[in-house]
Amino acid sequence: MAEIVVLGAGLGGTIMAYELLPQLQKGDHLTVISEGDRFYFVPSNPWVAIGWRKPDDIMVPLDRPMARKHITLRPEGAARVNPDRRCVTLRDGTDVPYDYLVIATGPDLAFDDVPGLGPAAFTQSVCKTDHAIAAHAAFERLCQAPGPVVIGAAQGASCFGPAYEFALIIDTELRKRALRDQVKMHFVTPEPYIGHLGLDGVGDTKSLLESEFRQRHIKWTTNARIADITGAAMRVQEIAAGGAICQEQTLDFAYAMILPAFRGVDAVRGIEHLTNQKGFILVDKTQANPTYPEIYAVGVCVAIPPIGETPVPVGVPKTGFMIESMVTAVARNIGARLRHQPATWQPSLNAVCLADFGDGGVAFVAQPQMPPRNVNWASKGKWVHLAKIAFEKYFLRKIARGESEPFAERFVLEQLGIRKLRQAS
Repeated sequence: MAEIVVLGAGLGGTIMAYELLPQLQKGDHLTVISEGDRFYFVPSNPWVAIGWRKPDDIMVPLDRPMARKHITLRPEGAARVNPDRRCVTLRDGTDVPYDYLVIATGPDLAFDDVPGLGPAAFTQSVCKTDHAIAAHAAFERLCQAPGPVVIGAAQGASCFGPAYEFALIIDTELRKRALRDQVKMHFVTPEPYIGHLGLDGVGDTKSLLESEFRQRHIKWTTNARIADITGAAMRVQEIAAGGAICQEQTLDFAYAMILPAFRGVDAVRGIEHLTNQKGFILVDKTQANPTYPEIYAVGVCVAIPPIGETPVPVGVPKTGFMIESMVTAVARNIGARLRHQPATWQPSLNAVCLADFGDGGVAFVAQPQMPPRNVNWASKGKWVHLAKIAFEKYFLRKIARGESEPFAERFVLEQLGIRKLRQAS
């Protein structure tokens, strides 16, 4: 009999639990440790922030589906992982022992890296659903008193897709309300060029996204480091190769949404041999930690080195489809080890992304995610917007049912019936 624990119940942790179930043997027990008992579909947060979704529209209560699957849900949250004692201490002081642990916590949000950054200060966020709720209230205030908007990401950020999505979704909504002519927009990013995405681009994302910004009158600053944010002003430094400041500007704003850099959560940060300096989990090709091989990790909490040096630090994103491949590998590897077989499964680490712009969007396929690639394709059109709506409904329905099969990449590559994506797969 084995005790398997999944730490985290977001996108990675929830599908991790469901996909582990078929791998378990009689007498094995699965526990999920989460922050609360609700699953929120984070990719829809930009829609919540603009008022196109209510929080309940993208939420699934986890207690019933997990109870049906005989999964123990511990919503108290984790205080600390104790790898030497093979247990997770919860915030109420309870220890949850494990034989195998899968860390799927997602990130801690490093708002404190930049003075004035974050919902507790002067900028909005779409990283969490409660942040998106506050961002929507601020957006409605903007519509009552239009003024400049600044969207983007801070230095060290690794998740750029939601910033591009939100900038273009805001543009779409302001045009619907006949307010776009009263709002100047500026995009700020540490990326060396528009469409880099932390991946050195995919297909022609540089031209595709630059074209969207030009058509929508959105100015941009790349290689940007945000020095500080004070009230309604953001001081932005453009950094040249070698680290010198080549230009500094102050951007006034009535509304700003800036994605922060990520780091590991408190429950794991600083554990020697388990995490790197930023608190991300160190893993081998099978997603297991080399020092503590009974610990696996999936998702944003995994340490992946950047593609290369850039004037301003840029991280590597972990897309939902990339996470799904990690989940499949870990489930198969734990299943193998429960049966005393070699654990040799490795994730594909492909990237298939749907970036919604409100009235269109960009899709890209990177196989593998890190270049050089066998497939390097991107395209745009209204079908992307429709596809993301369909995928949201499909994903939430699967989570509510507690279905264990991998389904995200399959949905995009097969169910939509898009010829080029089928060829890419």
